[in-house]
Amino acid sequence: MNLPNNQTLSLTMAAACALLIAVAVFYFQNSLGLEPCYLCITQRVFVIAVGVIFLLAGLHNPARAGQRIYAGLAALTAIGGGFFSIKQLWLQSLPEDKVPACGPPVDYLFDAFSPSEALSMLLRGDGNCAEVQWQLFGLSMPAWVLICFVGLAGVALFQILRK
Repeated sequence: MNLPNNQTLSLTMAAACALLIAVAVFYFQNSLGLEPCYLCITQRVFVIAVGVIFLLAGLHNPARAGQRIYAGLAALTAIGGGFFSIKQLWLQSLPEDKVPACGPPVDYLFDAFSPSEALSMLLRGDGNCAEVQWQLFGLSMPAWVLICFVGLAGVALFQILRK
């Protein structure tokens, strides 16, 4: 079986990340009217970061050592994004009396707080992150995003280990 080369695989993964963001923005946010919570936005940033790393790897198409560096960065970034998916799943599993209070809208965060304070709030999440707004086959959106992060990390690890 002929597997795609690293350049093709990297460009395919970059396109997959772009598709994930397009579906999040155009379908879930604009069509269904689901407003992203703090952790959703954080996960989107990580999807974009993984996509940019794969895009740079595909466009640069470096020698073996460079491919491993790009793949390692993509894997670490995907694992970081997976952490925030797990954090949101944890918030969604809390009993109602343990859910943290809801915070202000994201637009207000960046208007009223310094960038470092706003970023800190985004990374912590709030009560809005505990609300399950959508499910498919019994899995909420952060579970599906976690599956995507695992897949992206898996492809990156494959690129590191392949001969």
